[in-house]
Amino acid sequence: MYVGKILSVVLLLAGLLLTPGAARGAENLQKIRVGFPSLAFSYMPFYVAQEKGLLKKHGLEAEYIQMRTPIQPQAVINGNINFFPSVSTGISAAVAGLPLAIVLNFYNGSPWMLVTQKEINKPQDLTGKTLAVSGIRTAPYYYLQAALKKWEIPEKDVSIISTGGTSDSFLALTTNQVAGTVLTPPFDDKAVSLGYKKFMFLGDLVPIPYVGVVTSQSQIKSNRETVRKTLAALMASVVWIRANRDESVKMIATRFKISPTEAEQTYATLVKILNKDGRLDPNIARGYVDFLRQDRPVPADFDAQKLMDFSMLPGAH
Repeated sequence: MYVGKILSVVLLLAGLLLTPGAARGAENLQKIRVGFPSLAFSYMPFYVAQEKGLLKKHGLEAEYIQMRTPIQPQAVINGNINFFPSVSTGISAAVAGLPLAIVLNFYNGSPWMLVTQKEINKPQDLTGKTLAVSGIRTAPYYYLQAALKKWEIPEKDVSIISTGGTSDSFLALTTNQVAGTVLTPPFDDKAVSLGYKKFMFLGDLVPIPYVGVVTSQSQIKSNRETVRKTLAALMASVVWIRANRDESVKMIATRFKISPTEAEQTYATLVKILNKDGRLDPNIARGYVDFLRQDRPVPADFDAQKLMDFSMLPGAH
């Protein structure tokens, strides 16, 4: 009985000694907040970084917050979030005067696809119909705009609604609220399995950057080390995705509630366009700025290169 009491006291003291340490360990994790519009396969590096403990390994704890893409740039400037993923939105907002920087770019190319009701057989069938995009002045909107121009269909001849995110666009299509929408994997393949059709690949119509990491200039100055650690964790995530095909496919199937076959297709698309160095081709950035000039004033000497800061990427000098 006496030995038991001593043991209880020892364990209690050990608990008291260890608990503050554990608490300190948790407190030592630097908190970051990232804004996402919806669930999307392009954010897989973020999901993997969190689920596989890669952020924690780099001393970070992330909170992923759902918010519409158009409000994300100002949310970063205000300090409500630290990062957002839409590179095109970041450039567009920077052109408008917000002090933002592109610090990582995950992909070479964009897998956007126009998916429609099965009775849409030719572009002119879209006339008078309602089409969905995740947001006005977002990449899906610009791709759809480019497609309509290619088909010589005036934009006023269709009704374009904003859903807030790719998963919401998928829902709008599959509940027959719209005749078509702009989707990425796995939503395009999932829609096909439900009887809809991939009408046209849009990713090569306009030079629009895809997904990466955008932050504020002030955060780079005041929290450079946090930004560096975030990028290191995310690039480690890219390496993990490439090296762990089977587990990545399972994660995709589970997260997006799709079949193994659909998950395989999504993984194949993902790996095909993932880049290895985290940088954005300056020509794509310049091409996108030139594209933006079509509907807004952009100074002739505006330098897209100045929006990009890849000095904090792993291995950068």
